[in-house]
Amino acid sequence: MDSLNIVILAAGKGKRMYSSMPKVLHPVGGEPMLARVIRTARGLSPSRLVVVYGHGGDQVRERIADSDIIWAEQAEQLGTGHALKMALPYLSADGKTLVLYGDVPLTKMSTLQRLVEAAGEGMAVLTDVLDDASGYGRMVRGADGKLQAIVEHKDCTPEQLAIREINTGMMALPNARLAGWLAALNNGNAQSEYYLTDVLELAVKDGVTVESTSVDASWEAAGVNNKLQLAELERILQANQARTLLEAGVTLADPARIDIRGEIQHGMDVSIDVGCVFEGLVELGDNVEVGAHCVLKNVKIGAGSKIAPFSHLEDAVVGGACKIGPYARLRPGAELAGHVHIGNFVEVKKSKIGDGSKVNHLTYVGDAEIGRKVNIGAGSVTCNYDGVNKFKTVIGDNVFVGSGTLMVAPVTLERDSTIGAGSVVSKNAPAGELTVARARQVTVPGWKRPEKKS
Repeated sequence: MDSLNIVILAAGKGKRMYSSMPKVLHPVGGEPMLARVIRTARGLSPSRLVVVYGHGGDQVRERIADSDIIWAEQAEQLGTGHALKMALPYLSADGKTLVLYGDVPLTKMSTLQRLVEAAGEGMAVLTDVLDDASGYGRMVRGADGKLQAIVEHKDCTPEQLAIREINTGMMALPNARLAGWLAALNNGNAQSEYYLTDVLELAVKDGVTVESTSVDASWEAAGVNNKLQLAELERILQANQARTLLEAGVTLADPARIDIRGEIQHGMDVSIDVGCVFEGLVELGDNVEVGAHCVLKNVKIGAGSKIAPFSHLEDAVVGGACKIGPYARLRPGAELAGHVHIGNFVEVKKSKIGDGSKVNHLTYVGDAEIGRKVNIGAGSVTCNYDGVNKFKTVIGDNVFVGSGTLMVAPVTLERDSTIGAGSVVSKNAPAGELTVARARQVTVPGWKRPEKKS
């Protein structure tokens, strides 16, 4: 498709969204609707990709800062025909232009390929058939079944209102005819707008072949005008993604209770409990189990690992056969080798933890390098921050850290060392020795606890 241009109309204000954010930036599946449309468009390898922007243009261009996009401003929103006219100077003289919409995010790439192919050297329109076509432009055909016009709902006759085949707005047009057709549009209609749909009649008048193809499912052409429709499309997208996982062999405790806001790559025999959220790229190895209500963002989980409920993992790597949680948090930079245990209310940040090590209870590990078969007791903290700078804690293989230990970085606990519970370690602990760093216990004779005055 070397001669394919794609124009995405994204200038609408979206008054019914009741939001200061431009409509096309509202997310579906964790991604702005416009970004999703752009990603689908790129799959067709267009020679030019033009986005027509208007309301909130600065926000749109700042959020969608892709270098290959050509931006065309529609300062006044005077209709879809006027919007495409704003893109006209950026289109090639020959080939085809595919028109898409920034608030119609779920159209499949295969459907758009079919539309472009249907156009041939002429024009093609993407249609749908609805039980209730209220509010949509109707596809008017002649006795021979050929398309004659698209009539907007407000301009329909009673006979035309009975038509169930509707216009989705998406169409492929011959570039050589575009300038003339757009110049011929007028706004003599119920909304006083320049309708892009009127080019169909101009094409028929000029003897240009007009074909149509239909969406596979109505949600492909569903647009968003309010938060209710946004929520409806979100659930459709999530149901589609859940179905894909199920068909690929992933076990979902409840397909209606999963949110995928990115991509899941998975091995065999993966199971996911209810209420989990996946963001960015998540890689799950064979036999991984994800417990209920976990959040995983840009993480890689090795084969056989189990993520217990209510755990939060972000920008982290977990080796094979690990046990994480419940209520564990792995922050960016956490790298766990195999057979590591991270337990209840443990937080790990920018740290490497070696094979077979355990941090099971109520502990913070930050900016640390931990060896193999280390055990860190409950309530321990790597004190990595002095208020200005971060410092590193190094713990060698087979170290045992007693409960309630504070490790004041920079500090090293050498291999096979043992740290007594309740220690505040600010100097390196030698290998193979017991280190205790706490004040001597004192009992004060005769001391009495204060009592409230009656």
